[in-house]
Amino acid sequence: MTDEGQSTADKLVERLRQERDELRVRAHLLKAELRDEWDEVEDQWGHFEAKLEHLSKGAKDSTEDIGAAVSVLGEEIARAYKRLRDSLK
Repeated sequence: MTDEGQSTADKLVERLRQERDELRVRAHLLKAELRDEWDEVEDQWGHFEAKLEHLSKGAKDSTEDIGAAVSVLGEEIARAYKRLRDSLK
């Protein structure tokens, strides 16, 4: 992964971590149906972190392929967090 790509990925990860932390604090406000979505997003987060760890260990797989998968998954998580945040308004 290029330095620019790494910087973009780092920013995405930091933004998602911050948003996740904020939503976790407010999770008690989620309605029952939103809790199901929260649980699904938490599962996605686990996959996301596993892929990040795989990348950081210099995986033998193509880092570009893994980086692209991490980016797609990160954006899916970001959209889910936005839906959850909007539901709390």
